[in-house]
Amino acid sequence: MSLIFDIKRYAINDGPGIRITIFMKGCPLSCVWCHNPEGLSSRKQKLYTKKKCIGCRTCVDNCPQKALTLTPDGVVTDSSLCDLCGKCAEVCPAMAMEISGTEYSIDYLMKEIEKETVFMDRSEGGVTFCGGEPLLHPDMLLELLHRCGELGIHRVVDTTLYAKPDVVQKVMEHTELFLVDLKHMDSIKHKLYCGVPNELILSNLRMIADAGHEFYIRIPLIEGVNADEKNITRSAEFLASLPWQYHTVNLLLYHNIGKNKHEKLGTVYNPDHYPMETPSEETVRRCKDIFSRYGIDVIIGG
Repeated sequence: MSLIFDIKRYAINDGPGIRITIFMKGCPLSCVWCHNPEGLSSRKQKLYTKKKCIGCRTCVDNCPQKALTLTPDGVVTDSSLCDLCGKCAEVCPAMAMEISGTEYSIDYLMKEIEKETVFMDRSEGGVTFCGGEPLLHPDMLLELLHRCGELGIHRVVDTTLYAKPDVVQKVMEHTELFLVDLKHMDSIKHKLYCGVPNELILSNLRMIADAGHEFYIRIPLIEGVNADEKNITRSAEFLASLPWQYHTVNLLLYHNIGKNKHEKLGTVYNPDHYPMETPSEETVRRCKDIFSRYGIDVIIGG
């Protein structure tokens, strides 16, 4: 069974209308700027927010494995003893402890999705499957997509497209829209910043476009990574070469919100200290001008 790390209701940036978004754990990429690092691993993880901790020892006293110790630096977990049972998160009065990753049955998820249909219907919304990478879980994803389709619920898959083409093909047959991030056109730099090359991603995107399937493109715009003129020009050239009717990209301006989540996970944000900054107004304007020359509109955010 695949793990779910979040269920977000009333989502307005994950496709058209008001949506419910299901976040699946596990991702084949490891983008250094990832703002959902709890979605990278396919396994359960514990998050600890030190500033919320009130030092009450409730978690320490209730841990079945005696894996927790209260120190001057907060609660420390002995990972060799912790079995991620979640008792600490259950009893913490300050919600300083969280467990990321829950097993839900398909029936349970469908009930949660169906609860939101009144908002979907009024806003022409639907359900979005996100991550992590939902294409890592094709069996569960396809079953959910099939059942949503039977109910006439609009289906979106938010994906890196780093997956086998046959998986993308099967999912394409059961979804109305893909949301795809285009992170970098240079494969070597893509691997440097994201952990994998980009050839498979680009070929899958072309396959979707050639099939006439609808997709939205989002570019996480990061000064020092991909906001330079060369990369933006190559991105515009590639997108303009696709048989694509929407011809709009969403530029998502860099922020480091993932840093706080890494601290909660006990992991390190941007461990190699790559220079990453929010692009200036001048950079954003230049990017918009480049896309405009290729007949592509730009939306900031969303």
